[in-house]
Amino acid sequence: MPPKFPVWMSRNTVLLALSSLFADISTEMLYPILPIFLTQTLHASGSVVGLVDGVAQATQNIAQGFCGWLSDKLQRRKSIALVGYFLAAIAKPLTGIALTWPTVLGARFLDRLGAGSRSAPRDALIASSVAEEHRGQAFGLEGLGDNLGAFLGPLLAMLLLIGLQFDIRWIFYLALIPGLLAFTMVLFVRERPARVAAKAKIDINLRQFPRRYWIYLLVTALFCLGNSSNAFLILQTRGIGASLQTTILVYAGFNLVAALISYPAGFLSDRLGRKGVLLMSFVIFFVVYLGFALTEDISLIMLLFIFYGLHQGIFRSVGKAFASDFVSDDLRASGIGWYSGTVGLVELLASIVAGLLWDHVGHQAVFAYGGVFAIAGTVAFLVLIPRQGMK
Repeated sequence: MPPKFPVWMSRNTVLLALSSLFADISTEMLYPILPIFLTQTLHASGSVVGLVDGVAQATQNIAQGFCGWLSDKLQRRKSIALVGYFLAAIAKPLTGIALTWPTVLGARFLDRLGAGSRSAPRDALIASSVAEEHRGQAFGLEGLGDNLGAFLGPLLAMLLLIGLQFDIRWIFYLALIPGLLAFTMVLFVRERPARVAAKAKIDINLRQFPRRYWIYLLVTALFCLGNSSNAFLILQTRGIGASLQTTILVYAGFNLVAALISYPAGFLSDRLGRKGVLLMSFVIFFVVYLGFALTEDISLIMLLFIFYGLHQGIFRSVGKAFASDFVSDDLRASGIGWYSGTVGLVELLASIVAGLLWDHVGHQAVFAYGGVFAIAGTVAFLVLIPRQGMK
């Protein structure tokens, strides 16, 4: 007899949560050391670091939307996700062998192309693997794996670099292992055939998606205009006097909190409704950014950074579950893909604006700017968004 899972869990959701765990360990092993590798090992400038990261983010965001459409058009989730996981895995050691920064740029492009390609098909697999009333818990479980990997990855990198004295290039080589484990998990996922024929079109005609879906995307985009890169939180924590090791540990704590809240947030969204739970993440974001704008007390800043993990975990799991509620099964990957792509592209714009504010106005201006759009997005969310998807 096959193993039995609770009604809110399926074999697929467990495997996909594990794939996210291993994939994020692989990615986050490299996140804190990539700028150091570029500037100290390859002697690249700070503008090159920004270029590499910007191209990587843009590639991932565009790939998310396109591969969501492609997945719906072909009605193939698993195969597209597998290609994405494999590309992201093999790109890690390619970064490690680089002798010049353009090679790193190419490897990062391949890495984020893979990450963007897998996201929407994977999320569509999750959405179709459980009943609608348990979908929030399913996305919460995946978010738990993703954020737990984001917690373990930096700690593993610190162990290898500081504890075991590995050369920095070996971190990129060893990141291949969890990347391939993530690929292996997806191999065992069973894809369910679609109940209806696909209707997705390349032109993304507005009539394909319900009006409520587009309103949800616009409101989310308004909120995310102030949601800049977490790098500014790291820079502020480091800049007010925290040591590098302390800053990395605080960042790991932030990811741990995000991991621990992901499943409870999904569970609550299934029971109490997505709107109220997601609204809580908006409020947490505002409180944290207000705190970063008003204080430079190291202890308080570290606590706020870790507290910010609540926003990360809730927003990631419940936000996608809510997006999937607004669309029908045949457009599930497209709906989640364009939601993820919208969030990523708007946050990239927010990061560019935040960088200008950081350099030319002041560090506190970055967080004041984010707080303003948090208020605007919260008001729009309260007024325009229904309690639950298509119901």
